[in-house]
Amino acid sequence: MSGHSKWSTIKHKKGAQDARRGRIFTKLIREIMVAARLGGGDPEANPRLRAAIAAAKAQNMPKDNIERAIKKGTGELEGTAYEEVTYEGYGPGGVAVLVEAMTDNRQRTVADLRYLFGKRGGNLGEPGSVAWMFEKKGLIVVSKDAVDEDALMEAAIEAGAEDIQDQGGEWEIHTTPETFGEVKEALDRAGIPCLSAEISMVPKTTVEVAEEKKALQVLQLMEALEDHDDVQHVYANFDIPEEILEKAQ
Repeated sequence: MSGHSKWSTIKHKKGAQDARRGRIFTKLIREIMVAARLGGGDPEANPRLRAAIAAAKAQNMPKDNIERAIKKGTGELEGTAYEEVTYEGYGPGGVAVLVEAMTDNRQRTVADLRYLFGKRGGNLGEPGSVAWMFEKKGLIVVSKDAVDEDALMEAAIEAGAEDIQDQGGEWEIHTTPETFGEVKEALDRAGIPCLSAEISMVPKTTVEVAEEKKALQVLQLMEALEDHDDVQHVYANFDIPEEILEKAQ
């Protein structure tokens, strides 16, 4: 399994999503605000907003929070103006790392991220250095214990999923960003619980990190970046052996 879904699954198993629900809500609200500002407040006419709302609902965000975020984005309510910035770099072992941030102070954010990369054996790169290694997809991860394969296939494919991949203990469902919301809703209607559901930058190729010290450094870097207030999403193309991942959990 490649880095994007492994990292999502690790966070879930560690209980990080529950422990940091306030921070997750903050990130989701920023995404809804920016999506509404750029494409309008009607999710039917704004695919990015529709996907952001689906991601928020997947985290059980209250409807009132979603509606306020939309109104802040469209200017109906006062809110902070955030700027979208993407940063690229390399972690230990040559792992490509893509960081999506929303900030009201670019200088602060880039300085913080450069420090976090350097402290954990990586380095911040130039624009375009790793982005070409990723493509935007809807990504839904479902535990094999939670659903029969045929039932999952029927619900996901009929709703527009592009692909379903066997990743050991989980099923990984890929969609286009535009069909992400429909597929997630179809799984909900079928009573299929998801370990994670998000619009993700999926790596086209992966880098194996089999040395334990470097592998743990990669995971520490990912966690440090995720914890930064300005960071929305972190993606990487690492492939770490399961026995090392078990130690990290």
